[in-house]
Amino acid sequence: MFGIKYLTEAHLKGFDRYKYNSIDTGFISVYIMHPFWNWCVQFLPKWLAPNLITFTGFLLTVVNFILIAYYDWDFQGANHAEHPVPSWVWSVAAINILLYYNLDGMDGKQARRTGTSGPLGELFDHGLDSYSAALIPIYMFSLFGTNDLPPIHMFFVIWNVFLNFYLTHVEKYNTGVMFLPWGYDCTMWGVSIILFLTTLAGPDIWHARPFFNISMATLFEVTLIGSAMMSSHPIIIKNIYLSYKNKTGKMRPFMEAARPLFPFLWLFAITTFWCFYSRNSIVDLTPRTLFILLGTLFSNIACRLIVAQMSDVRCDGFNLLIWPLLATVAVCCFPWYKEVFGSEISPEMECWIVQALTIFVTVAHLHYGQGVVCEMCDHFRIRCFKVRETTTKQETLINNLPEHISTVGNSHNSASLTESLLSKRLTNNENGSILKNKLS
Repeated sequence: MFGIKYLTEAHLKGFDRYKYNSIDTGFISVYIMHPFWNWCVQFLPKWLAPNLITFTGFLLTVVNFILIAYYDWDFQGANHAEHPVPSWVWSVAAINILLYYNLDGMDGKQARRTGTSGPLGELFDHGLDSYSAALIPIYMFSLFGTNDLPPIHMFFVIWNVFLNFYLTHVEKYNTGVMFLPWGYDCTMWGVSIILFLTTLAGPDIWHARPFFNISMATLFEVTLIGSAMMSSHPIIIKNIYLSYKNKTGKMRPFMEAARPLFPFLWLFAITTFWCFYSRNSIVDLTPRTLFILLGTLFSNIACRLIVAQMSDVRCDGFNLLIWPLLATVAVCCFPWYKEVFGSEISPEMECWIVQALTIFVTVAHLHYGQGVVCEMCDHFRIRCFKVRETTTKQETLINNLPEHISTVGNSHNSASLTESLLSKRLTNNENGSILKNKLS
């Protein structure tokens, strides 16, 4: 769109070479969820594109965000005697989270089932997950309210979630392996259970102080941050260290290995400075808008890292969207307004500035995502939300091959024989000539 190309020839060649490599050691996912997802995926029609499953799950998190924001935009609802969010909203949010979690686990299995696995699906999946990383924690903030969980605490909780997500991809950038964090399963189930409990017992239960007069909001913070520091971060550091020790990773020099952290740290430093030195305390003034802005910027940085690690090219050391953010923070935190302009910047003006920047960054990020997806679809000659008809027919023919052919191992001779049989059969249908060329 507009003649902008986001992927270079190096990116596209890297995608051609890319092979997905992951290790999942989580008890819940390995022994419970994966068998469940393998069973569920059998009931999905083969014409259903895996990316459509992924996108549907993401839209459910957006629905949750819109629903709760409609009733409690400023996170003040829990401060009142009667919470403005109806009980049915918490139930819908819990069900949507579970659906999102399960659809996120089934999309890859559907891709392998339909023969459509590829780099686009992984990028699409993780790219949308990076946006959900901002949306999902925001649901929880409405349970506690700004009295028990001040917006500046919300800000750092979101950053903790961002750090957990981002370090997993920094790990893959350096090791070449996606080590799937077991904490993800616990988080999804935990959030769903909390939302269901809110429906049954009411949001007032989250104002209780069961241990040493410590609020539930504080326990929520400590649990999230403490679990990451004790379980996630040390394991990531260990995996990267072992990849260097055993020479199994990318073996990048230290500064190149740390390069993905630079845009992330820039975003953290600038937004933290803004929260503490805003002339109108922007984090208290319009927290939800600020968090949307923060989540969109983070998602753009994360998506660019995912593109780099999948295509095995050097990642960005700086994100261009940081420049308008930096200019905005300079305007909103300028310390000599009264001396220079005769008056302070008004709260309304700073709100308008934040909203304008959020719209600009969102449009820029959506353009980037749409551009990358279209460029990959053009390169691989596929459609994002549709399973190729030729792929479906090929799967059907393979399944109908004689048993002594279809069950042969993956030797070169058996593969050639299978392709030969397929080619002969496909010449008898209207698409045969096209698929024959692809198989030859």
